[in-house]
Amino acid sequence: MAIKVTMPRLSDTMTEGTVATWLKKVGDKISEGDILAEIETDKATMEFESFNEGTLLHIGIQAGETAPVDSLLAIIGNEGEDISALLAGGDAPAEAPKADAAPAAEAKIEETKTETPAPAAKAATELPKGVIVVTMPRLSDTMTEGTVATWLKKEGDAVAEGDILAEIETDKATMEFESFNEGTLLYIGIQEGNTAPVDSLLAIIGPAGTDISGIADNYTSGGTATASAPATEEKAAPAAEKATETVAETSNGGRILASPLAKKIASDKGIQLTQVKGSGENGRIVKSDIENFTPAAQAKPAATTTAAEAPKADAAPAAPKVFVPAGEVFTEEIKNSQMRKIIAKRLAESLFTAPHYNLVIEVSMDDAMAARATINSVPDTKVSFNDMVIKACALALKKHPKINSQWKEDVIIINHHVNIGVAVAVEDGLVVPVLKFTDAMSLSQIGTAVRDLAGRAKNKKLGPQEMEGSTFTVSNLGMFGITEFNSIINQPNSAILSVGAIVEKPVVKNGQIVVGNTMMLSLACDHRTIDGATGAQFLQTLKQYIESPVTMLA
Repeated sequence: MAIKVTMPRLSDTMTEGTVATWLKKVGDKISEGDILAEIETDKATMEFESFNEGTLLHIGIQAGETAPVDSLLAIIGNEGEDISALLAGGDAPAEAPKADAAPAAEAKIEETKTETPAPAAKAATELPKGVIVVTMPRLSDTMTEGTVATWLKKEGDAVAEGDILAEIETDKATMEFESFNEGTLLYIGIQEGNTAPVDSLLAIIGPAGTDISGIADNYTSGGTATASAPATEEKAAPAAEKATETVAETSNGGRILASPLAKKIASDKGIQLTQVKGSGENGRIVKSDIENFTPAAQAKPAATTTAAEAPKADAAPAAPKVFVPAGEVFTEEIKNSQMRKIIAKRLAESLFTAPHYNLVIEVSMDDAMAARATINSVPDTKVSFNDMVIKACALALKKHPKINSQWKEDVIIINHHVNIGVAVAVEDGLVVPVLKFTDAMSLSQIGTAVRDLAGRAKNKKLGPQEMEGSTFTVSNLGMFGITEFNSIINQPNSAILSVGAIVEKPVVKNGQIVVGNTMMLSLACDHRTIDGATGAQFLQTLKQYIESPVTMLA
């Protein structure tokens, strides 16, 4: 029986989507987990996979066309099946496969993109055969511009599918950008060290010797596109985003393909994609592979990979020392990285838009220290005090959900899931990898996850999806001897906890002065969502969990 596939709602704010590329054509066989198309939403370009098997009988929205959520996207059924009844009852705006419907679709695109001049659009469609325009990809949902850190190819070099073209610095990380096309690198539009908005002309790839003199004219001197991209161009930019969402890099430089659903399930279960064997097209990892995965069978190869990577980290050369002339005034200018500029922008916005206030509490750590020593006496177990604080926060947030909230102009959103962001200092600034569903994790799972995320953050190996979705943040400077400090809220969170060092000092217990160990906790709150009494009650609960770690096991 034929099944109607409609335009999916791929984000909570999505109202319409654009089909960037069809990866299947009418008449192709479809299996569960196959990628049908790449769909551009208001936040990212995402792969859309089939949850049905059969033959692709009809395409309702052509590549490059935009349609509302729930419009008729495709029909899948048995080969030769009569689908006239489904087409008659389908969504009229989405039925645009016919040639005579193309002008209407083009009019719709021009209406939604009024800044696109008609002459430039016409010129853009007249690309020489085989020429692909590659634009600055959107490598995270918050990325508005990117900086080319390094070009790994130069003009005139042959480019194969999967080759790394450049390293691009986003607001969150420096990421490798690979080519999804073959040909010769004919033109570089953004030089090393230069910054340009998303969708700016990054490069042109095509057959060697092709005349591309008129193509760059469709772009402004700053690199911003002034023409709507043709179908071939749209295939390149979404593919870059696909790399961050569906491709994992293995230790030997290979690639692992995984569906978005498989990646999400793997992330929720804490499964490394490098350990999973895919059963889909070209070895692609699908939902069933993750659900049937047994970690124990892959433990030995994973350990071998870790051991092999260790010498590589030790081989990093030391940074040269700057010579400072004696008796002379000497200054040095360091160009602001993309990460540093975004940190400055967002923290300023947070501080001046959210009315901050801070609550401070002192916590006894004597029982926590004893509990940690006992836990770490178990073989292959390593738990830090920070892990214990994170676990305590997760449990306290479940009891005080108003802390786990975010401000909107018309509503306050209460998050009943707990995703804790852990602030990690890296060379260029600060990143906040996120522990998804932290309240469901054990102390040892939290410890393992934090070490993994922090290590990959410092090596710039985190994916954007691993730094998104936090509902609360923990920042710890205790390892640097800082006893107390106040943090700026990591919006859209409503609160952030600052953790100080454990200090041995005289304390009063049962009327006697004795030696004790204490730690200062400071909670920065957004007064728009959290009242002082609510924040104080949260800290009281947090204090109880940390001072009596056994209660975290109840």
